[in-house]
Amino acid sequence: MRTLSRRAWVAGAALARQASPQPAVRLPQKVRLALLGLEGHIDEILGPLDRLPDVQLVAVQDTDAGLLVQVSEGKHGAGARRYRDWRELLNRESIEIAGICGANGERAEIIVECAKRKIHIVAEKPLATTVADFQRVREAVSQSSVHLTMLISMRFESRYRALKQIVDRGDIGEAAQIAAQKSYQLGERAEWMRNRATYGGTIPFIGIHMVDLMRFTSGRELMEAVSFEGRVGHPELRDMENTTATIFQLDNRGTAALHMDYLRPDSAPSWGDDRLRIAGTRGVVEYQAATGVTLITGDRAPREIRELPADGSLFLDFIQSVYLGAPSGLSLADIYRANEIVLAARESADRRQIVKL
Repeated sequence: MRTLSRRAWVAGAALARQASPQPAVRLPQKVRLALLGLEGHIDEILGPLDRLPDVQLVAVQDTDAGLLVQVSEGKHGAGARRYRDWRELLNRESIEIAGICGANGERAEIIVECAKRKIHIVAEKPLATTVADFQRVREAVSQSSVHLTMLISMRFESRYRALKQIVDRGDIGEAAQIAAQKSYQLGERAEWMRNRATYGGTIPFIGIHMVDLMRFTSGRELMEAVSFEGRVGHPELRDMENTTATIFQLDNRGTAALHMDYLRPDSAPSWGDDRLRIAGTRGVVEYQAATGVTLITGDRAPREIRELPADGSLFLDFIQSVYLGAPSGLSLADIYRANEIVLAARESADRRQIVKL
């Protein structure tokens, strides 16, 4: 068994959570769930099961026997059958939802197969690592009419929902400039992340979170991009970039900048340092962990916004949309658009030229 990465640790933390005090959400039917791959943000799927008594985790799959034991013997995995091959799982199990959370390079193939079998899909990000595979995914989902969501759950977090509310109210005027950051500790990275064919690049892998957030919070569209990426030091990473920068043109001629790295020191107080700043014609709103959500406008001094909307749950939102007909907080159009943008932004870095989005 490999040493647990941060991603696997997060999954373990989800399994150890106590029952949520929030009310249960009942569904009109029993729903069987399987996890295909256990390295992703499976906590986003497992955590809400406290509120979903009609959803049962019936099977788990991963090539790592240790992770299979950890999840199948955890709080929500009791009794889940274990598989080493995802094809065998799909051939032997009858399921309604597949959580697809393994290596990036194999995700598109699994999504396409699940769509053919009329299985609803909760996929890690990105949906695919190539434009051709992304088109295959879109066609398969369209032809099968299954529901699909993707684990870009940051738009459901209270701080980013607060940014959106502030922009939507008009407090900062028209959004004109966006600055976004994702900085992570390197930690121990899986072997598949060290190869472009199985990883797909740092811009699609973690940039997709901030691309979605920039669009979601600002209400602006990203129209053109130019990117740079590279690996500085850490030869053990091989193909995995540990520094990237992308500049975007907005649809109102404003600009946006996204910079990302895997250079955060191990001594830092948190694994990651995410930041998002939106400057408008009448003020600036931003989030960073050190200061929280802050707002400055022409008529008021800088202040921290302490009253934030409640956190949401991507998986709970998806379940309620599929089985209860509730409106979704993450549309398929937004999912597809985020994938299109990050694949194009990576292409810009590979080709060293501006690309249209």
